[in-house]
Amino acid sequence: MKVNKELMKGSTVTLILSLLSRKEMYGYEMVKGIETSSGGVFSFKEGTLYPILHTLEAEGYVEAYWMDEGARKRKYYRLTDEGRMHLEQKQKEWKLFRTTVDRVIGEGGA
Repeated sequence: MKVNKELMKGSTVTLILSLLSRKEMYGYEMVKGIETSSGGVFSFKEGTLYPILHTLEAEGYVEAYWMDEGARKRKYYRLTDEGRMHLEQKQKEWKLFRTTVDRVIGEGGA
């Protein structure tokens, strides 16, 4: 089952920052990381990912650098200190949102 794209919109930044908090990654690696970690429920296209990464870079939450890997150059992204603080805020926000939705659904259910 796929998740509605509207539900995904509010969490993409948190997902990307969370991945980058674990290790520095290049774009396709992030796409695969999200897909694998979510058991295939979440899937991003690279065309969706890169505009988000560019915005995060402009906001100072991530920084990019090029690395040679054999004959290929890859653009890697890493979290900045400001990005770590932003991620902490987004995680707190998500926790509040999740517990509140769970509370409402639980109260409104059977």
